[in-house]
Parts: sequence; C-alpha cells; structure tokens
Amino acid sequence: MGSSSSDEFSVVVLASDLGIDARPFLSEIQEEQEPDEQWHDCAQYLSSDEDFSDLDVLQFFSLQGSDKSGNRIFRIVGKYFPAPVVSGERLKKYIFHKICSALPEGPFCIVYMHSTVQKEDNYPGLTILRWIYEDLPSNIKDRLQVMYFLHPGLWSRLAFATLGRLFLSGGLYWKIKYVSRLQYLWNDIKKGEVEIPEIVQSHDDVLERRPLTDYGIEPDHLHLTEAPSMGHSFGRYEENWKLRDL
Repeated sequence: MGSSSSDEFSVVVLASDLGIDARPFLSEIQEEQEPDEQWHDCAQYLSSDEDFSDLDVLQFFSLQGSDKSGNRIFRIVGKYFPAPVVSGERLKKYIFHKICSALPEGPFCIVYMHSTVQKEDNYPGLTILRWIYEDLPSNIKDRLQVMYFLHPGLWSRLAFATLGRLFLSGGLYWKIKYVSRLQYLWNDIKKGEVEIPEIVQSHDDVLERRPLTDYGIEPDHLHLTEAPSMGHSFGRYEENWKLRDL
C-alpha cells in the first residue's frame, strides 16, 4: 500500500492513516449522503397519521400522465385550493405526502392552472410557496424539470418578474414556463395526458374571444356584445312609430 500512488488510496486511508487534510474528501462524502438524509425527512410524511382525505377529494394536487419529454405530471388546479381554510403547515405536509407516496422514480414536471384564481380565496402566498419548495429534499428539486404556468394573468406576470428572483429559489425561477393558452400547452404535452377541468377550458375560451384580458384589459366588461344590437332594438318599434304617424 505504501508504494501505491495517492490516486489509489481510499478517502478513509488518507484521512485516518496518513495525516492528510481530509476535509475536501469528507465534504464530498457529506454531499453524497445529504440526499439520503433529506429523503428520510420526506419519508416521515409517508407514515403520518394525519388524514388528508378532505384535501384529496378537492383534486387540486394530483398525479397525471407524462409530457412529451417523459416527465410525470403533477397537476395543480389553483381554483380548487381553499386558501382561507388550509394552513401553510398543513399544505406543506400534504404536498410532501403526495410527492413521497405517489411520485415514481425519475423526472417530473408541474402543470399549474391559474385560471380564475382569486388572491384572497385560492392563493396561499408567495412566501409559503417558497418555504414549501425550499424544504423539499434536494433530490426531489433536482428531478423537477419544468413548471408549466397556464393562464398566468397580468398580476402573476408582474409579481414573478419583479419579486420572483427574491422570493423564489433560482432553480425554480428558471424552470417556470408561461403558457397563455391551452393550444400552446399541447406543444409540450399530448392531449389526454392531463385532465383539463371545465372551469379551465371555459376560461381559455373567454381568453380566445377577448385576448386583451391577458393584459388586464377587459374591453367588454359590461358584456355589451351579448346584448341585442341597437339596430334591432329600433326595428322593434319601427312599425309602432309608423302607426302613430298615421
């Protein structure tokens, strides 16, 4: 062993027998062990006695098919999440439980549907979302490939553009892909791989008819396009006017 080169020595031999500073080698060992230790933190949610059946029935966070890159899909329907009655702590436990119990090995993605979400009713807050993401095991964060953000809206775009880099980890910030219409989502995901709720489809139809709504401009907020035209209204009384003239 003494005549062998240093390349052939194991980390244990270098650290304990030869008196060489082993900190660089030990740091590598610690880095290799960290995923296992953090996975243990995640696994504790598998044995949780807490009942999540009330959240399961809402279907706001569910495992679906796969995108065209082979990433398994976690679908999040923002409108289905009752933010006022679910604490951030319980939301975190539920997400960890779902990921650890339902997600198979390999890469995955998230399809977040922001359609008709109301801040006070369905949005847990950017700080809570960051807290949940940062506490995920590192191997889970590495396996997340992309987050499809469907129907982001003006406020969401501005919030993420101005505060996203401050409140979100760089790893997550650059994985967000904004998708303004369902037709563009099909460029990355085959139809049928993710279930589209009726409320999401209806909102997409509205955006197709009123594209300026994407930018916070509602050209027909009084729904005048659905009212009878003025020409038709005049026509209804045209005969009565003629009779009066006689």
